[in-house]
Amino acid sequence: MSGLLIELVRFSFLIFNLLILARVLISWLNPDPSSAIVRTIYQLTEPILAPIRRLLPSTGMFDLSPMVALIGAIVLEALILQLLAALS
Repeated sequence: MSGLLIELVRFSFLIFNLLILARVLISWLNPDPSSAIVRTIYQLTEPILAPIRRLLPSTGMFDLSPMVALIGAIVLEALILQLLAALS
């Protein structure tokens, strides 16, 4: 059971990381904002990125919130996996 939970955690963080990376690519490519895919990616990532963006100092045209979110996700995933490993 614990192995399944560990894989679920890893998969969840993989999906999150891919969504953040897709968000970054979208910002570079500037696709149609009315696209269902673009709207979905924004709706899934904005609740995480907006609070981070408010905490970071203004850096002009560079948005560092995706980088902070990815680093935070890597650290959080490692902590959760260590906790699950210790509990099993």
